[in-house]
Amino acid sequence: MAAVYLIATMDTKGLELAFIAQRLRSEGVPVVMVDVGTLNEPQVTPDVGRDQVSAGRFAVSENSDRGSAVSQMSDWLTEYLQAELAAGNILGVLGIGGSGGTALITRAMRGLRIGLPKLMVSTVASGNVAAYVDCHDITMMYSVVDIAGLNSVSQRILANAAAAMAGMAQQKPLDQREIKPAVGMTMFGVTTPCVNAVRQQLESEGFDALAFHATGSGGRAMEQLVAAGLIQGVLDITTTEIADEIAGGIFAGGPERLDQLIAAKIPLVLSLGAMDMVNFGALETVPEKYRHRKLHVHNPQITLMRTNVEENRKIGHWMANKLNRSTAPLRLLIPECGLSLLDQPGGVFYDPEADQALFDSLREHLHTTDERVIESYPMTINSPEFVEKLIEAFHRLVI
Repeated sequence: MAAVYLIATMDTKGLELAFIAQRLRSEGVPVVMVDVGTLNEPQVTPDVGRDQVSAGRFAVSENSDRGSAVSQMSDWLTEYLQAELAAGNILGVLGIGGSGGTALITRAMRGLRIGLPKLMVSTVASGNVAAYVDCHDITMMYSVVDIAGLNSVSQRILANAAAAMAGMAQQKPLDQREIKPAVGMTMFGVTTPCVNAVRQQLESEGFDALAFHATGSGGRAMEQLVAAGLIQGVLDITTTEIADEIAGGIFAGGPERLDQLIAAKIPLVLSLGAMDMVNFGALETVPEKYRHRKLHVHNPQITLMRTNVEENRKIGHWMANKLNRSTAPLRLLIPECGLSLLDQPGGVFYDPEADQALFDSLREHLHTTDERVIESYPMTINSPEFVEKLIEAFHRLVI
């Protein structure tokens, strides 16, 4: 029988985990308590011990470094949970911990598929949780008090966590007949007219159009859903995360950007939305080496820098090298008259020479074939005419 897997370092948080287990069982939810402690013996007997999690590889040493032990246990937990999930044994995963336990458990959670309930009760959940959640669907619940014994506050928090997991684990399955084919799209404020028009057209055709804000995590989240098989086609219209990757902006998509899209071999249409800019924080945070560049204060928290000829050559080369690995049909559409609302005649980032460097670099380095095609149009990215070209290209790939 599938169960909710409850995870903690049970040498320090076994009593709290047992409390959650009792609450879930009272709701009729089967549970499996998993110990990932690396120091002393567990406070209560787990259903799955640390030796089972590690497949017999765990060994306590007085001289062992706790950080290394936690990292190793996290690797073992990731392997263990993935095997249990593949066997159909997991309804959801609930973890409790301090900073070390949170790092250990959420790392393993990030290896599980999107949509599986994941809840982490943590002492660090009131701060910046990006390192723990990244672009995954992990729900973080702040413990308010330290997870160090059962008291009038901690029992309320842990009972809420149990109730939340019970609700997620017992929800009715989605009616698969109602699920439409999903299409992922990337957008930015400066490409919103284009992406909204594409989205509306695709929705009218029966697609489930999912827009992702191209802030680094947005692109990674889209690619994660592609890898999970939850997205059947992509219009990567706003590839600005690549510009941030090359120039050191805060919305970088990472060195793996585009990899999952290429590996999935699904219909893929790309464009160059917002490649005219690199994103930084408030104006005073812009690196000194860029202070002389063309900057635009988008809002008090975000400052945009216009990409130049040199950067665009590098961006084009980087992007072409990625796309050259593709073995499935793709289309790269170039809007020759502007890459964003700011990059058009009269716009603060209008710079045809810089744009041309990007276009030339792509044409030079991309190995075009009958299936890997560049299409160029004398239009701005947000023009209705370019929207039509994007939709036409997508239609050609899905038919």
